[in-house]
Amino acid sequence: MTVIVLIAAPEGLRGHLTRWMVEVDAGVFVGNPSSRVRDRLWELLATRIGDGQAVLVERANNEQGWAVRTAGRDRWRPVDYDGLILSARNRR
Repeated sequence: MTVIVLIAAPEGLRGHLTRWMVEVDAGVFVGNPSSRVRDRLWELLATRIGDGQAVLVERANNEQGWAVRTAGRDRWRPVDYDGLILSARNRR
């Protein structure tokens, strides 16, 4: 399963994601796209998110069972701490 959250995304990105995933709440998309489709969607989001934020959570072969990617103006960023993914706040 893949979850994508968009915050303050430019017009058109949410509509583009609805081709591949279901929008369960405003800006929250859930689906099970192939890894190829997921990677291409992420490339598109990362290049077009601008001043917004995008977070992708996907299944991974690690202790937690998931991995996270972020793009845009991140308030939080994923940090690998001995194999455990934690979120760190960016310093201003």
